[in-house]
Amino acid sequence: MSNATETAVPQKKEKLRSPRLEYYREIWHRFKKNKLAVVGLIILALFVILIVFGDFIAPPENVHLQNYSAMRQRPNSEHWFGTDALGRDLFARVIHGTKYSMGIALLVTASSSIIGIIIGTFAAYYRGFPDTILMRILDVVTSIPALLLSMSIVAAMGTSTLSLFVAMTLSGTPGKARMVRTALLNVVDNEFVEACHACGTSTFRILTKHLIPNAIGPVIVATTMGVASAILNCATLSFIGLGFQEPTPEWGAMLSMARDYFRTDIYLMIFPGLAIILASLSINLIGDGLRDALDPRLRD
Repeated sequence: MSNATETAVPQKKEKLRSPRLEYYREIWHRFKKNKLAVVGLIILALFVILIVFGDFIAPPENVHLQNYSAMRQRPNSEHWFGTDALGRDLFARVIHGTKYSMGIALLVTASSSIIGIIIGTFAAYYRGFPDTILMRILDVVTSIPALLLSMSIVAAMGTSTLSLFVAMTLSGTPGKARMVRTALLNVVDNEFVEACHACGTSTFRILTKHLIPNAIGPVIVATTMGVASAILNCATLSFIGLGFQEPTPEWGAMLSMARDYFRTDIYLMIFPGLAIILASLSINLIGDGLRDALDPRLRD
């Protein structure tokens, strides 16, 4: 009985020291060395807490509750961020606006990354005519500024959350597709890919198990950076009236409503604007830390 226990313990330790786990530990160790990246991670964790526990921090009914006797009150003990032009609590709207501004940004970045990985992998693997057609289409899309393309799509489809999602996804896909294609062009001719063909490995398995993992590092960094860009683009579209509409408590829409009171009640713009800055800054800091942690040239 004791012998069985003694042999089981080393096996468990050996399992914990798997190469994949050690690789992730090494990445985390290098990530922690970047103090600004850790600060960004802490700020992002605070925003996640606001998304998850926002209903407990600020009651949802305060988001749309209009109190005309308390319109445009400056920050006080009852309303920490003050009230807007309709007497709604600005603190509750900023807190609950997190799930709209960051939620759409995360969904858009994830969808554009998935589509970009599929297109870039397909173009790099098959090359030739499919690669030429896909790259020329991406050239056309890339030639249009991302914000202008998003505005055009939203204007054509109508102002809605779906059109905003489609517009931002399409504008963010070309860059990720090109990045994946570039990373894989140096891999598809390697010997291990030829060995997979010789062994009769299916194309799907070659793409998912052998090629895509070789491009996942740059994609992770680009995806992280893309979240910050998506937050800013979403706020910009909402600010000009092509994104979320009132009474949705989205940060850009709040800024749009507050611009009429810029000279008299600047606090109406400070708090949602500060939320946008902190969210974008935290994502960018994390992206910088991941870039350094995943770069093999920076390993000790």
